[in-house]
Amino acid sequence: MDYWLFPIFSLAICCAVIALRLRFASRGLDHPNQRSLHEIPTPHGGGAGIVAALLLIGLSLQVSAVVLFLVLGLALLSLLDDAKPLPFWLRLACHLAAAAVVCSLAGLSAWLWPVVMLAIAWMTNLFNFMDGADGLAGCQGVAGFAAYAAGFALAGDHNLAAWCAAVAAACGGFLLFNWPPARIFMGDVGSIPLGFLAGAMGFWGVWHGVWPVWFPLVAFAPFVLDASTTLLRRALSGARVWEAHRDHYYQRMVRLGYGHRGMTMRWGAVMLVGAAVGVAMLLVPARLQWALAFVWVASLATVGHGIDRLWRSRAHAP
Repeated sequence: MDYWLFPIFSLAICCAVIALRLRFASRGLDHPNQRSLHEIPTPHGGGAGIVAALLLIGLSLQVSAVVLFLVLGLALLSLLDDAKPLPFWLRLACHLAAAAVVCSLAGLSAWLWPVVMLAIAWMTNLFNFMDGADGLAGCQGVAGFAAYAAGFALAGDHNLAAWCAAVAAACGGFLLFNWPPARIFMGDVGSIPLGFLAGAMGFWGVWHGVWPVWFPLVAFAPFVLDASTTLLRRALSGARVWEAHRDHYYQRMVRLGYGHRGMTMRWGAVMLVGAAVGVAMLLVPARLQWALAFVWVASLATVGHGIDRLWRSRAHAP
């Protein structure tokens, strides 16, 4: 089978769907508000192109019908949420239910279900939390799923490798329209299914011995660390963590003057390097893998600390 063709088809499908969506660009606009970073009304729903591509390619590669159904269900739920915000508890319940189905498919021991369900639901939502700047979510999708594709390929699972490569290619197609200044946003319809797949495929690889538990963290480290640190800080301050805000590190960089393009280029480079480092780490002894994973996470934490220092210095500037 010519697996290399699937990413090409995926990119083409994504671009075609987004181009069609832009023909109706005056409908479904995301209007600027005090919590957003963009300045002009911009259409959302570009993630539908990613979802269409990964579903069609998934069918061609005979990916589990249950997994594809979960992706479609989450996309439809999120499409409704994009049109008219749904209660947080309803969305979270659906995300946890989808994670529970993954646990069931894996034949997971009952005592592990809560941990894995929460991890997958967290990954599902953090991708959505981080989808707030031009090009950022697309870059993380390209880097993270390309790393997954390489990991599955090294393990000899060519079907899942091709599917993850197709997801990365679809994210690349979306980037053509979302690169700063963005012509369209991803929206929940794309970010929620992508986050779910990042969590579910990451767990699947760990459970089946494809990669160690640190690998999904390294592959998606910028999103995991930014979202986790920011929301923990907000929770400790008494803020409602599920409400929109502008406290993420990437948002602070834009507000510090880097701009969407400057911030995305910097973080996009970090994401690609992290994905490459993660794949390379799979080829070294296990003990060294954990040490290198710690060094990479510590390096990103240092970057975050530097952004915090800049932010505080600006806050106290005369």
